[in-house]
Amino acid sequence: MVVASNKLEAAGRVLVTGSLAFDFIMRYAGRFQDHILPDRLDSINLSFLTEKARKERGGCAGNIANVLAMLGESPRIVASVGSDFDKYRHYLDNMGVDTSCIAVYEDELTATCTICADKCNNQLTFVNVGAMSRARELDLTKYITPNTKLAIISPDDPVGMSQHCEEARKAGLPFIYDPSFQVIAFSGEQLLTDVKGAKALIVNDYEFSLFLDKTNLTQSQLSQIVEIIVVTKGGEGSIIYTANHEPLTIAPVPVKEALDPTGAGDSFRGGFIYGLLHDQPLKVTAQLGSVCGAYAVECLGTQNFKFTHEEFKARYESTFNEPLPEGL
Repeated sequence: MVVASNKLEAAGRVLVTGSLAFDFIMRYAGRFQDHILPDRLDSINLSFLTEKARKERGGCAGNIANVLAMLGESPRIVASVGSDFDKYRHYLDNMGVDTSCIAVYEDELTATCTICADKCNNQLTFVNVGAMSRARELDLTKYITPNTKLAIISPDDPVGMSQHCEEARKAGLPFIYDPSFQVIAFSGEQLLTDVKGAKALIVNDYEFSLFLDKTNLTQSQLSQIVEIIVVTKGGEGSIIYTANHEPLTIAPVPVKEALDPTGAGDSFRGGFIYGLLHDQPLKVTAQLGSVCGAYAVECLGTQNFKFTHEEFKARYESTFNEPLPEGL
C-alpha cells in the first residue's frame, strides 16, 4: 500500500515542473556493436528484433511527484502534455498528485522516449518531444499560492526551464535547479543565469563535471552562487557541498536486486524535497532521498514501486542506524 495520506495543508506546497512522458523500453538479446560496420558509419540502416517491450509512465516531473505523493505530499505538477494523457492523469490523481495545472494540447502527443538496450546494457534512445515543447508557454507564477514553499525546475523544454527559473526568482519562491541531462543543451552563460538565486542545484557526478567545465567555475566558486550543491553518484551514494563547510558524504542504501536504475535520480529528488519541506538537516534530507532512490532501482519502470510508512521507516533506520525524525 502507498502512504498517500495527503492532508489539505500539504496540497501544493511544492511545484514540480519538468517533463511528463511515456517510456517505451525494449531489450535486444544481442550486441549492437556486432552489427555496426566501422567503415560504413556514414550510411547506417539497421533493424533490431527485440524480445521484450514495456510502456511505462515517465518523465522527470511525473517521477518526482510520484515519490512526493507516496511520502504524503500533494505536489502540484506544472507541465505540458498531449491528447493521450488521460490514463496517466488518472494514475497521478489516484496517487494524490495535483494535476490541475497540467496544460493539455489537443493537437500534440505527450512526449515519448524510446529506449532499447542490448545484452551489454548499451542503449539507443530516441526522444519525441511532442507537447513538451509547449512548456515555454506556461507561467510558473500563475500556480503559486500562499501555501507554496518550494519549486523544482527539472528537465523539460530548455527555453521553458530558463523561463521558470526567472519566474521563481521574480516571485521570491525558493527553487531547486535540476538541469540533469539537459546540461548539454545550455551554454555556460545560460547555466549560470538559471542557477542564480537557486536554493539548491542537483546533478549527478558526470553532469556536475560538465556543469563546471561549461561555466569555468570550481566547486568552491559555484558554492558562492548557490546555497546547496547535491551531486548524486549512483551506487556510491551522494555528496553535498555548501559554502564554508566540509563536504557531506551520504552513504548509499543497499538494494536487494538492481533491476533498473532509470528514474532513481528523480526518486532521490523526491525524498530530498520532502526533507526540505519539513525543515530537516541536509544529512537527513539526502538520506531520505537515498532510500527513495533504492526503491526505484529495485523495480522495472520509474513509477512501479510502492512502500508503506512502516517499510520506509524500517529501511531508513536499519541503513543509517538512527531514528526517522518525528513528523516524517
